Amino acid sequence: MATQNIEQQQRKLNAETLQNKLDMEEDQRKRRSSDMELTVDDSLLVEKNNGEDNSVKRLNVESLKPWLGSKIITWGPPVIEILEIGNLYAKVARKTGLFTVLLEGPPHSGKTTLAAHIAKNSNFEFFKVITPEDILNLDEFDNETAKCRYIREMFNEAYRASCSCILIDNIERLLNYCPIKQKYSTMMLQTLLVLLEKSPPPGHKLLILCTTNWTKCVDDLKLIPTFNAILEVPFLSTIEHVLNILTEVNLFSKHQMASFKAKLQEKQKVLIGIKNLLRLINIVREINSSDRVDDFLAKLEDEGELH
Repeated sequence: MATQNIEQQQRKLNAETLQNKLDMEEDQRKRRSSDMELTVDDSLLVEKNNGEDNSVKRLNVESLKPWLGSKIITWGPPVIEILEIGNLYAKVARKTGLFTVLLEGPPHSGKTTLAAHIAKNSNFEFFKVITPEDILNLDEFDNETAKCRYIREMFNEAYRASCSCILIDNIERLLNYCPIKQKYSTMMLQTLLVLLEKSPPPGHKLLILCTTNWTKCVDDLKLIPTFNAILEVPFLSTIEHVLNILTEVNLFSKHQMASFKAKLQEKQKVLIGIKNLLRLINIVREINSSDRVDDFLAKLEDEGELH
């Protein structure tokens, strides 16, 4: 626990240092002569004169909708920290032109949902989500060249907007990584290595968010250095985390909640992903109200390593 607190404090310190640096750069930028800068209208005129495509659909949040269907439940400090730092990284992308972030954590920990909210909060003009399911739905899903072409097309589409965000979900699955045989798609790896480090056209900004269940895979394939930052998305790990969720979802009555808390007095720790916990809650919600406390506790012991 002490080590975890130290790591959290270090990440916050790094974020504050980065914010201070951005603030200083912003002050310096404002002090520069105004005739050195283009206004918004001027920059649009330049783009038109250069023949660039300005027909990109603005505020394309549709692709994020599957992960924005419900609000973020703040079950503990890690959620607040990830969203705050993610918002900071979006600001960095606006200033520097390109910023790449890897959200890593165990399956069902809510990485993609957090990434989607970071993308939405960025208020960028264009969003694109790339998932393994998208690849599977290609007419030539068994053709490596077609897969890589699809990824490149998604990036090229994002480059046409002045501020874009690309979310790549389950990056290890895109690579067809097989841990047993240590096999993966060389062509896809090379494509991602290039695109993750390629700056967008001058005057354009790009934030890239990637998720992975398996950091070792990403590290083994030498992808880690292509990311500017890594955000760790943990499981719920304390009884308080679980109680925070239950308070939000209204699974129990006041009497049942008191009974549940009493049964948890001898328990010290739990380890479960937010998606798994919400699934258990939805199952128990269909059970007769009088049996909910015992049934939920039993399921939590089975799946949440409650002890």
